[in-house]
Amino acid sequence: MKKIVVSMLLIVAILSMSFACAEADHLARIQAAGKIVIATEGMWSPWTYHDESDALVGFDVEIAAAIAAKLGVEAEFAECEWDNIFAGLDSGRFDMAANGVEYTDERAEKYDFSDPYGYIRTALIVREDNDEITCFEDLDGKSTANSIASTYMILAESYGASATGVDTLDETLQMVMYGRVDATLNAEVSYYDYLTVHPEAPLKVVALTEEASLVVIPVVKGDDNATLIEAINAAIAELAEEGELSRISIKYFGSDITSAN
Repeated sequence: MKKIVVSMLLIVAILSMSFACAEADHLARIQAAGKIVIATEGMWSPWTYHDESDALVGFDVEIAAAIAAKLGVEAEFAECEWDNIFAGLDSGRFDMAANGVEYTDERAEKYDFSDPYGYIRTALIVREDNDEITCFEDLDGKSTANSIASTYMILAESYGASATGVDTLDETLQMVMYGRVDATLNAEVSYYDYLTVHPEAPLKVVALTEEASLVVIPVVKGDDNATLIEAINAAIAELAEEGELSRISIKYFGSDITSAN
């Protein structure tokens, strides 16, 4: 009889813990688990990539790890293709994403975003011998290559281009160089980083967006994530105040892209 009572008490305790976890919001569950799962590509230098020792590094990787530390948890990175990042957020596989994600009104319908931690302009890139494309309007009827469902692909299609989906920046720029597509759109800073490694690449930038895009961290929209976004924003503010955002940016880009000025 005593064993039965003890077993019943144990079951009640387990059920109580389960109900408590179910009622806790996303931030509380992350902190209880001791880790935050962060989606990233791992193939987009200098944002997120593998160094010579095959370690995952990059601007977004260091920023995300610093945010995780501010939340008091370990950063666990989950590498996947760009178009699987948002699907993974939707399914709950990932807690947040850090991959140069830009704010758009369309994404804001489904996701909540952190305060910006980066400001970038989009470059229109063509072969150096291409004189037909000199501005974004010239993309009408032309072909481009970009990550599937990226803001760059969406922008290219908005100007009338036919966009082909690719996985990496290297592949994108090679398609332009080999004449398989007419152009590509990408972050200005990523393009110039590519040139530091491939200075002989026969490419050029012919146009830049006038306004900078906002680089943000997305989480699924909803009350469950309200305190998580607040905590992420507080972490970003602290990192900015401490000079860490600027330091990490200069390390990877050679300039500070974390300031709107």
